[in-house]
Amino acid sequence: MFNIFLAVFFGTLAFAFVEPFFFIGYLISIAIFGLYQAIFMANAGGAWDNAKKIVETELKKKGTPLHDATVVGDTVGDPFRTLPPCPEPVIKFTTLFGLLAVELAVKLEGNSLKHILAVAFFLVSVSFVYRSFFE
Repeated sequence: MFNIFLAVFFGTLAFAFVEPFFFIGYLISIAIFGLYQAIFMANAGGAWDNAKKIVETELKKKGTPLHDATVVGDTVGDPFRTLPPCPEPVIKFTTLFGLLAVELAVKLEGNSLKHILAVAFFLVSVSFVYRSFFE
């Protein structure tokens, strides 16, 4: 979780230092995709959770391989069903730190340091994405 937090943090800083209008597009896209991700997670989690209930109550197949499969789905479905509000703090966090970084980047306008910082923040973000998947 810490790697993902730092990846989002440094990615936000990188996008903010590239260009203010680029960052506005980033904020709009993260809000739209966060909404659809929350809807997907709520629906998928509910379907997985309900599949186990149907197998147990309506099909009366408790203790069968089908039931074992739905138990596995239920362990994934419960967090999916209860986690959809989680994109909201990420969106708030991204907006807050990004707007502060954009203000700093606008003050550095015309300075090559702005683009160097954008590349550096992006590389740090990519390294944390790599660490979250491969280490």
